[in-house]
Amino acid sequence: MDFFFAFVLQIAYGIANLALIGLGLAIIFGMMRVINLAHGEFLMLGGYTVVVSTNLGVNIWIAMLVLAPLVVGIIGVIVERVLIRFLYGRTVDTLLATWGLSLFLIGAVTAIFGPQTATTISPPIGAVTIGDYASSGYELFLILLTLALFGGVFAVLRYSKLGLLARGTMQRAEMAAALGVSTSQIYMITFGLGSAVAGLAGGVLAPITGVVPTIGATYIAKAFITVISGGTAILAGTATAAVLLGAMNGIVTFLTGPTVGEVALLGAAIVLLRLMPNGITGRFFRKSL
Repeated sequence: MDFFFAFVLQIAYGIANLALIGLGLAIIFGMMRVINLAHGEFLMLGGYTVVVSTNLGVNIWIAMLVLAPLVVGIIGVIVERVLIRFLYGRTVDTLLATWGLSLFLIGAVTAIFGPQTATTISPPIGAVTIGDYASSGYELFLILLTLALFGGVFAVLRYSKLGLLARGTMQRAEMAAALGVSTSQIYMITFGLGSAVAGLAGGVLAPITGVVPTIGATYIAKAFITVISGGTAILAGTATAAVLLGAMNGIVTFLTGPTVGEVALLGAAIVLLRLMPNGITGRFFRKSL
């Protein structure tokens, strides 16, 4: 029984990892239809914010939960104002622009910090004992944080005035503008929110994954696989895809190894999209958020 609970905890962490990585992208892509190829670099910037802050003496919890989303959110707002707002509706141009932004951020961070791994951050929570087995208490924290984050984003989008205006603008921008809504400001805030969520994810994952300038490439593939497999519903799609793909990855990794587990994740996503080309929420949870 102890082994079962430890195994389930590892599967839950794999699911939470995918959900955390993909949520910021789901907000930007699911609501704004902007394919942000620099999403992985936003997570990377969140990790570097934590590294720099803790090296300067800032408490690690403040660095991860406050500074990382704040800094990356501000960067996201600047990117939207300077670059993205000129490219809405131009998919190919957005792809090229965000790819160029990705390369720029990698080059800038490498020039500042060097290509090597940044100073390692130790997880602020030690191991927890489950009978005869020991598991990471920090991974348990990440699971709980993911649940809280999804609940918070759901509450904002469903019940707040900002969420109502954002959903209305994304569905009928012309009608929202005719009613006096500043659609430009809504786009800016939404992109900033998605960037802040990405920064938070990169910050809290930094103690586990480490931080290097090119780590965004590791994040971006899993994020897009999760979001596209989920379909159009932002939260329901990301959550269900993370559960299916994360469970598959975790089980196969346990039975064979991490390399085969990654292959199984990709294979499951391919089969899923072959059976449901519009994603999970294209067939189920169609009216979900």
